[in-house]
Amino acid sequence: MATSFTKRIFSGIQPSGGLTLGNYLGALKRFAEYQGQGAETIYCVVDLHAITVWQDPEKLRHNTREVAAAFLASGVDPAQSILFNQSQVSQHAELAWLFNTVARVGWMYRMTQFKDKAGKNSENSSLGLLAYPSLMAADILAYHATAVPVGEDQKQHLELTRDIAAKFNHDYGVEFFPITEPLIEGTATRVMSLRDGSKKMSKSDPSDAARINLTDDADAIAQKIRKARTDAEPLPGTMEGLKDRPEARNLVNIYAALSGETADQVLARFEGQGFGAFKPALAEVAVEVMAPITARMTEFMADPAEIDRILGHGADQAAAIAQPIVERTKEIMGMIRSR
Repeated sequence: MATSFTKRIFSGIQPSGGLTLGNYLGALKRFAEYQGQGAETIYCVVDLHAITVWQDPEKLRHNTREVAAAFLASGVDPAQSILFNQSQVSQHAELAWLFNTVARVGWMYRMTQFKDKAGKNSENSSLGLLAYPSLMAADILAYHATAVPVGEDQKQHLELTRDIAAKFNHDYGVEFFPITEPLIEGTATRVMSLRDGSKKMSKSDPSDAARINLTDDADAIAQKIRKARTDAEPLPGTMEGLKDRPEARNLVNIYAALSGETADQVLARFEGQGFGAFKPALAEVAVEVMAPITARMTEFMADPAEIDRILGHGADQAAAIAQPIVERTKEIMGMIRSR
């Protein structure tokens, strides 16, 4: 008889600074929507992942609180979800080491993100940068998470998590870890740059005009949308007509995700119109949705002690779930349990 696992959704965001509209639409908004839908929701600020490259300590503390503020401002409710920062729950690091003995070195070298971040000088990158997909697997499996919301660029990491779970279960003849499923759904799961529709919206883009930051005020949001790159063609009636128009497709997807409509519903309303009409309408929707989030983030950041209290309480809740799972993992592997 197959093992039955409690339905749990887990996800995390790295506190490397500069959250964008892409983080909101692709992650934070969805995290809030998963609450109360029949699965436990566990969300994490993954500060252990951030230090795989050097971080200024004060900036890391600030960024960790800012990501927590973004979770809270986006509707993640500590009464409905567990919200914590990774380094406060030692079971993540402990399980990651156990998984280091299960995962294969070749799996790590094949990870696209390691190749991108390490570049040509990979010998000088930290060991943590190479091994951090094993930590990501531990983040997920320490809670026996059954589902993880992921963007297209994170699918490879989740596949590795599934490989580690499957290999552990096979090696020890158990069905202890779930084979976690990806949650990929809805419009604009991948928000593109406002300056180049072929590139993902990113905090690392040299042009601030390429992204909408979660800290941007209403005027900045409206101005960036007005200046977003588009083309001279009118909008078609369906998304099929935007197949070769990446900038236009991106703006329509953003409008749909912010308004809660489908992209085709948006196009049905704007069919035949140009961006002179569409951009002001998009700016209005973006400001209506995003400005309150920015204001709430500012309020939370003005009270860092309250953020720390919420994260500390969440860490206690998370550890209560993870501790028996890690202890059982060690038992399965043959380690003597402490009395």
